[in-house]
Parts: sequence; structure tokens; C-alpha cells
Amino acid sequence: MSDNLKNYGTFIPGYRPGRRTADYLEKVMVRITYVGAGFLALVAILPTIVASLAGVRPGLAAFYGGTSLLIAVSVAFDLVQKVDSHLVMRNYKGLLEKG
Repeated sequence: MSDNLKNYGTFIPGYRPGRRTADYLEKVMVRITYVGAGFLALVAILPTIVASLAGVRPGLAAFYGGTSLLIAVSVAFDLVQKVDSHLVMRNYKGLLEKG
């Protein structure tokens, strides 16, 4: 990735091209991966936590947790993005813009 940045003539401010850029990008990717893995682990155990704390049947908690939660959130984000793009296309400010 650092070679691609160098070939296209771009750079990361504060980091010299080459080895320092590669080290910086590796550090950022590791952090993103750990945060993403932590989030997915939390989503995976969420139904168990809800079932034990709220006294809900495990089958019902599994229905509203895990994969279905990820699908619902991604569909909601996609819907908001599409509505916003249609509003911007028709010369409105959009949903996500303040003011």
C-alpha cells in the first residue's frame, strides 16, 4: 500500500515515504482490526447477555441479536444513505447535513 501511495505521488503528512509510511499503515490496520474484532465479539455474545440479564428466552434473544442486529444496522445505514443521496440530487441539503 505504501508503494501504491508513492507511485501515485501521494503521501501521509508527517511521515516520510517508504518504510515509515509502511510502519504507520501497519499500525493503523492493526488498530482497526482489533477494534472491529472486539465489536464483532460483543455482537456475538450480546444475545447471551440479554437472555441472562433480562430473563428473556434464549431463542428470542438470539432472534434479536448477533447476525440479525448487524443486518438491521447495515440496512438502516444503507437506507439513510440512499435517501440522503436522493435529497442531494434534487438540490436539498440532505438528511445528514446540519444547518
